[in-house]
Amino acid sequence: MGQDRQAPRSAMSLTVPRKLVVIGDSGVVGWGDPERGGWCERLRRHWMELPDGPVLYNLGVRGDGLERVAARLPQEVARRGELRRQTPQGILLAVGLNDTARVGRPDGRHQLAPDAFLFGLQQLLRQASALAPVLVLGLTPVEERAMPFAEVLWYGLETIRRYEGLLEEACLEADVPFLPLLESFLDDPRWSHWLEPDGLHLNSEGHGQLYERLSRWPALLRWADLEPIGLATPSF
Repeated sequence: MGQDRQAPRSAMSLTVPRKLVVIGDSGVVGWGDPERGGWCERLRRHWMELPDGPVLYNLGVRGDGLERVAARLPQEVARRGELRRQTPQGILLAVGLNDTARVGRPDGRHQLAPDAFLFGLQQLLRQASALAPVLVLGLTPVEERAMPFAEVLWYGLETIRRYEGLLEEACLEADVPFLPLLESFLDDPRWSHWLEPDGLHLNSEGHGQLYERLSRWPALLRWADLEPIGLATPSF
C-alpha cells in the first residue's frame, strides 16, 4: 500500500512545469506596448504554446529601482510556488534603469549612486541566488533629447552604459548569467525609433526587439530546457 501511494505523487512531480519569476520595473510590466503587452508577456505567451514550457510570473512594478526590488523579492518569490513546499526554479532580474536617473538637473544626484548600486546589486544577487538560479538583463537606451522625464528625472546614455557595466561586473563576480542589451540596441541605426516619445520606455517595436534577443539567449534556453525549440517564432 505504501508503494501504491507514492507512485501517483512521483508521476505528478514529473509533470510540474518549472516556474520563472521575472522581477523589475515598468519594462517588465510591458509599459509602452499596448499591442502585445511587452517583452515579458510575449515570452510568457510563447512558453504557453510549448508542451513543456515554463510558467512565467510577471512581477514588474513601475518606477522600481534596485532597493525596492530587493525589499520585495523574498516574499514575491516565496508566494509563487503553486504547490506545497515548492518554490520557483528561476529568477530573472530586470532592474537598474531607474537607478541611473539624475534628479532635478542633468548633473544632479543619481537616484542611487554607482557605489551604492554595485553594493546593493551584489547583496541582491546573493539573496536571490539563495532562493533559485538567477539570470540578469542589461539596460536599454534612452533618447537624451526627450529629457527630463516627468519634468524632473534626467537619463543619459553614458550613465546607463556605466550602470550596465556594474551589472555585468556583479554578475561575473557572482557567476550569474548576464545579457547585455545597450550596445546591441545602439548598434542599430533604428534604435531611437524603438522608444516611446518620452525617450525612456520601449514602444511595441522596442519590446519586440528585446523579446527577440531574450528568446534566443542561450542561458535562458538552457534554464528552460528548450534549446532544440527555443528559436520558434510565436504565433501572435
